[in-house]
Order: sequence, then structure tokens, then C-alpha cells
Amino acid sequence: MKTAGLLRPSFRQLLLVAFLLVATLLGAVALRGQLTLEDLLQRSRAGAERAQQLNDHAERLGEATLTMQRAARQFLVLGDPSLRQTYERAAAEATTHVRALAEEGVARETTAAWLAQRRQIDRELREPEFIPGARDEALATAFRELGDLQQTMGERLRSVIERRNAALQDELEAGRLALGRQVAGAVAFTLVLALGLALWLARPLQRVETAIQALGDNRLDARIDIRGPADVRQIGRRLDWLRQRLAGIDADKARFLRHVSHELKTPLAALREGVALLQDGVAGPLSENQREVARILHDNTATLQRRIEDLLQFNATAFAAQRLVRKPTEMGALVSGLVQEQQLQWRARGLQVQVLCRPEGAPEGAPLVADVDAALLGSAIANLLSNAIRYSPPGACITITLQQSGDGLFIDVADQGPGVPAAEQERIFEPFFRGQQQPADGLPGTGIGLSIVAEAAAAHGGRVSLLGSDTTGPGALAMSPISPMSPISPLSPGAHFRIELPHALAD
Repeated sequence: MKTAGLLRPSFRQLLLVAFLLVATLLGAVALRGQLTLEDLLQRSRAGAERAQQLNDHAERLGEATLTMQRAARQFLVLGDPSLRQTYERAAAEATTHVRALAEEGVARETTAAWLAQRRQIDRELREPEFIPGARDEALATAFRELGDLQQTMGERLRSVIERRNAALQDELEAGRLALGRQVAGAVAFTLVLALGLALWLARPLQRVETAIQALGDNRLDARIDIRGPADVRQIGRRLDWLRQRLAGIDADKARFLRHVSHELKTPLAALREGVALLQDGVAGPLSENQREVARILHDNTATLQRRIEDLLQFNATAFAAQRLVRKPTEMGALVSGLVQEQQLQWRARGLQVQVLCRPEGAPEGAPLVADVDAALLGSAIANLLSNAIRYSPPGACITITLQQSGDGLFIDVADQGPGVPAAEQERIFEPFFRGQQQPADGLPGTGIGLSIVAEAAAAHGGRVSLLGSDTTGPGALAMSPISPMSPISPLSPGAHFRIELPHALAD
């Protein structure tokens, strides 16, 4: 196993091999294209040279034939043997050019007729009888026929050259198209290869990113095992070590909170019982000052008990966030139940609580079913509602809006209280952070409630945000839909919290 690990290439080595492979392929395509172009140019030059040679044969054939005719007529008139020799040389040269044309496939029948006509002229010149005018006329007729045959050969030659030029042009065009197809195919193959290599090499990086995201989301149960090059596997082992460390820290923190909370609750219960006995006069009547001290002790023990319970709830929420139990839940019924549970609190302050449900493509008030952990999400909504009740002035209205957007769900809780100061808006979701602005007629908070909301939203793959320190009245909410990009237009001061749960709606 150790030897296999040593032989496993690293990410940088694989990346270098991929680049070299792509460069080699492109270089091979470029070399193949250059060789193909050189072959096409060579064939084009060869075709042009053959056409030039055929034209040279035709021109020299014309010159030799004209020399033959002139020498033959002069020989008939003068009878000079040198003229006969001139004729023979011209005839031999013309015959050579005709045979060259015949070998190139130019009008073989015509060239054969030309050779036969030339032999006929030779026989005319060898006739011993002399008939004035007759042989000259026969010779002129023979040369006219020879000229006609030569003209026919010229026409056939032009036709052959044109046909060969057309064939060469088609061949060049076919070669060009073939080269274009080769280049296009090679480029496409290179792109596919590069894309495949990129995806193959990027997959370990995606696994690393997923593992880091899981660590950031506090999902510490699954072991991190990243397959891939040696250096990426080493990063995976380091990340798994970090996961174990974080899991241990979380376990220690949870264990510490449980132990501290449990150790505090027992003496606190005895302390509260003792304070209650003092207030009831069991130990004897109390003076006015003693009653005031007993009241202060009672209030502080109540505050301490509530903070211990908040710590336990925060610890329970963090534990539940790691073990979601998602079930299809009718959100309107869930929120209505939470409102009823806190009915005594909001009625005691003369508040109004309105729940609006807006499924997409359905009338307002229709059932809105989401796939969520009802207990965990209900705890988050209950904390937002409890905060809204604590900070709302008497007679105000609290509005809870359930809004569908695609397969996502938005839960808005808006009150008409003093809102959140700008200086505190970035820290309100931190555990144990308490703002300076506390309700005058209530006990100060512990700073746990909003962090519980943030934990629950993150566990569902969403987030909670403060859209602004202003909110709207219920009438405006009922008339204008809420969009995730545009917060509600302010009509009265207050805090407006939104829980965003993407992909939460049940199919």
C-alpha cells in the first residue's frame, strides 16, 4: 500500500501530463495539416507542369507541320535533296510531338489519323512520275487534311487540359475540405479531451470544496475520504483530521453545557424554593426591607433559571440540527399552532398576530406543504415570534407570512417595535449577543434565541436574515407579494426577519 501511494501521481503531475497530451495532439494536427498542404501544392504544380508540356507539344507540332509543308512544296518544285532532308527532320519532330500527345491520352484516334496522313504525304513525295499541278494539288490537299487533324488535336488538347484542370481543382477542393474536416475534428476532439481532463481533474477539487462546505455547515458525522491524486488525498486526510477535531470540540462544548446546566439547576431549584419559603413567611414575618430583598432574589433566580433553560435549548437545537428528521409539514397549521401556544403572552400585551399563507399558483390561504423538521423549524419560528412579542408596543400587530417562490419557502416575521439599531445588525445572530435596546417592561434576554433560529435555518440548507429595521402593516402585506429580492416597503418602524429555505417544498 505504501509503494502504491508513492507511485500515485500528484495533481500537478497529472495536470502537466494533460497539458502535454493536448499540446501533442494539436502539434500532430498542425504537422498533418502542413504535410497535406504541401501535398496539395505539389500536385497543383505537377498538374500545371503537365498542362504546360502539352501546350509546348501542341505549339512545336504546329511549327514542325508548317516546316514540313514548306519543305515538301519546295522539294516538289526544286527537287533539292536538302529540302527533302529538312522535310524528314520536321516530320520526325512532328511525329515525336504527336506520339507524346497520344501517350498523354489526347485524341488517340486523331493522332493515329495524323500519322496515317503523314505516311500518305511521304508516299506522295516518293512518286517518280511527274504530273504538272497534279502532285502539288494532291500534296496541298494532304496538308490541308493534316492541318484539320492538327486543329482537331488542338481542340481535343484544350478539352483535355480543361478537364484535367477541373479534376485537379476538384481534387484540391476535396483535399482542402478533407483537411478542414481533419482540423475541425482534431480541434473538437482536443476540446472534448481538454474538457474531459478538466472535469476529471476538477472532480477531486469539487470533493475538497464539498468537504470544506460540510465542515462549515457543521456536518461532522460523515468521514472525509477524497479519491484522486496523491496531494489531493493528503488534503482529504488533513480535512478528515480537522473534522474529527471539530467534532471533538463540539462534543466537549455540548458536554460542558449539559454538565454546567445540570449542576446549576439543582442548587438553583433549592435557592428558588428557599426564596419562596421566605416570601410566604414560613420562617417568620418579614419586614418591608426584607420583602424587597426576597423579591430581588426571586427575580434574579427566575432570570438565572430562564438563562439555564435557554442554554439547554441552544444545546438541544445544535444537536437536532445535525440529525434532521424531514417530513411533509403543512406550514400554515404549524405556524398557527405556534401562535396559539404563545396566545397568553401576546393577548396580555393587547397585540394582534396575523398569519398569511401564499402558495404559488394557488389562492391565498391554500395549504402550503414543506419538507422540513417540524420540531426544529417550529422552535426557530417560535423564537422569532417570542422576540416580536417582547419588543412590540401594546396594541401593535405582528405579521407572519409564508411565501412560496418556485420550490423555495420564505417565512417572514415582522413586528412594529423599535427595530434593530444599525450598529448591532451584523451581530444579532451570534450566540449570547444581547443588544443594548431591551424592553422596559420585561426581563433582559440571553442572546440565544436568534442564534437558535440561525442554527435551524442552516440545518435546513437555508439562512435567516434581517431585511431591515422597518416593516409593514398587515394591509400592505395582504396586497403586495413578497419577493426575495425586494423587501417589504416600510410603513411603520419594526424588525423584519426572514427565514429562506430553498428546495424545501414537498413534491
